[in-house]
Amino acid sequence: MRGVVMHAPGDVRVEDREDPTIVEPTDAILRLTATCICGSDLWPYRGAEPVDHQVMGHEYVGVVEAIGSDVRNVQVGDFVVGSFWASDNTCEICEAGYQAYCVHRVLMGTVGTQAEKVRVPLADGTLVATPGQPDADLIPSLLAASDVLGTGWFAAVAAEAGPGRTVAVVGDGAVGLLAVLAAKQLGAERIIAMSRHADRQALAREFGATDVVEERGDAGVARIKELTGGLGAHSVVEAVGTQESMMQAIRSTRPGGHVGFVGVSHDVSLPGEEMFGAGIHLHGGPAPVRRFLPELVRLIWDREIDPGKVFDLTLPLEDAAAGYEAMDQRRATKVLLTL
Repeated sequence: MRGVVMHAPGDVRVEDREDPTIVEPTDAILRLTATCICGSDLWPYRGAEPVDHQVMGHEYVGVVEAIGSDVRNVQVGDFVVGSFWASDNTCEICEAGYQAYCVHRVLMGTVGTQAEKVRVPLADGTLVATPGQPDADLIPSLLAASDVLGTGWFAAVAAEAGPGRTVAVVGDGAVGLLAVLAAKQLGAERIIAMSRHADRQALAREFGATDVVEERGDAGVARIKELTGGLGAHSVVEAVGTQESMMQAIRSTRPGGHVGFVGVSHDVSLPGEEMFGAGIHLHGGPAPVRRFLPELVRLIWDREIDPGKVFDLTLPLEDAAAGYEAMDQRRATKVLLTL
């Protein structure tokens, strides 16, 4: 099969790889219908994380081609969506709704889903079958549910977005934009998207943003305070992962408010004295997407939401290197790879 391998920062190649096979009786083999490039894939691409001949990709949808002898919840021929963390969905941590921390978890990025086929460990706990074979126009939205929609949703839930709340979203990548959509679905009264890019601002408004703030850092915090009567937002999503974005999120939150952080953290440290005096709730980390997948699949299947709009560039898998370059240069928000 063909699959993406990152040899070194900036060096992405599509190569022949061995077809996956059933290793454990809990495995499933999928023939992928679509995959994509994640913003987190840009960290190694830019040299911010070590990389050496790494298979790439952790977002995926496709058709079950084979199952292990212990798999019961999905069948050959099912169209499925899977989380970017494989989980058994039965341990105490999973049952509490934190499948990304399953005691048997496997990061799908170590398996590599930017490929024609993939082996999914712990298939029963990881994969969710759709009600039938989806129409082609639903594929991008179902793919978004595998990570960025589920991650944005978790961020909004962690920030306790809901009726009567003002939500601010720091970050206008796919996760931030879908956190806007999630906040809207959760009933937030006011949603402030922080963005400097006209195309992303337009999509944020389409997803439910009521306000757009272009300022960053201290100026962005001041603008949020200005829009909220000097108090700050009730709920703030941090969807970038830098020191600046984290502090902007924390300082934009009113006392008693909640920050949901899902940006992959890079060199972020929290000042203890400021945190002690802030009086805020801080919750986040890798999103337990599997917790939300059944409801997200239902919302997409019933055409109540259209998160697939975050994909603004579609390329064949063989052109993955061009997709990485486009996202790195911010010419694309998120790239879908067809197979």
